[in-house]
Amino acid sequence: MLEVTQSRQPCWKLNDRFGQADMARRVQRTGRTGWYYRVIEPGAMRAGDEVILVARPHADWSLARLIGTLYHRTLDAGVLREMLTLPLTPSWLKLVNGRLARRTVEDWTARIDGPAKQD
Repeated sequence: MLEVTQSRQPCWKLNDRFGQADMARRVQRTGRTGWYYRVIEPGAMRAGDEVILVARPHADWSLARLIGTLYHRTLDAGVLREMLTLPLTPSWLKLVNGRLARRTVEDWTARIDGPAKQD
């Protein structure tokens, strides 16, 4: 049994992997960023196995909505405050609280373009 724990944030490693300087930015723009799983019950799976939804405790908050908030509705204070009601990871709590406190979006340059592009 698996649990989706959070969406991924695309980073410069996608640019390197695919040899495209703007790949991370393109992935972020499309919202097809992927996600992380946590193993709840270990077992075996292989290609073609059926995946069955067991529960969706925060049905109003799909990954698409989270991604849309993070990258498109970046400073919508009402939506950001609502996001704080979710069991977010510490890094995402810091991100959302920072946006609310500063009323600005964090600099994405290092994450999207890579550490050498920060200058």
